[in-house]
Amino acid sequence: MSNVKLAIIYYSSTGTNYQMAQWAETSAKEAGAEVKVAKVKENAPMEAIESNPAWKAHYEATQDVPEADTDLLEWADAIIFSVPTRFGHVSSQVQQFLDTTGGLWAQGKLANKVVSAMSSAQNPHGGQEATVLAVYTTMHHWGAIIAAPGYTDESLFKAGGNPYGTSVSVDQDGNMVEDVEDAVAYQAKRTVKVAGWVKDGLNG
Repeated sequence: MSNVKLAIIYYSSTGTNYQMAQWAETSAKEAGAEVKVAKVKENAPMEAIESNPAWKAHYEATQDVPEADTDLLEWADAIIFSVPTRFGHVSSQVQQFLDTTGGLWAQGKLANKVVSAMSSAQNPHGGQEATVLAVYTTMHHWGAIIAAPGYTDESLFKAGGNPYGTSVSVDQDGNMVEDVEDAVAYQAKRTVKVAGWVKDGLNG
């Protein structure tokens, strides 16, 4: 199987989706992928960031993480997005990033990318599924190939059973409620595997 180039792109204000991205990175590397992790550029005013100690601490702790750009999308065979829910949709930061992809899309350079997505919210029915599906709506416009986890592994049930992509609830103290590490790892490996099939098929 061809070596898969995987981009893991996340947005995180207080660290949940950053942790999920790290779990995905470890698993994808174990599966043999070449992995690059990048954060979506923060567009919130510093006044807002500084008003939340957890947000400020995470913002400062991840200054060395590179920011995602369209060159990364062009490089990748596969992409995993990990994004928080904002009213059942992606955050404004993520939407702004997706809105920069028009040039690549117009050139057909986003077609056949293998994509999977994960999400988080403050409660189990806080919009995680809708957020993952919102990511996938854009991916359909790209002509990407969705690698959803479905119910193809027991780890998904332990994590809450979201077939669209791993999702997690976060309590008021910023702790993950469900045990999702194994599900994230499985989703990453599945994405790499599907991307390998697609890459081999395109090159065959």
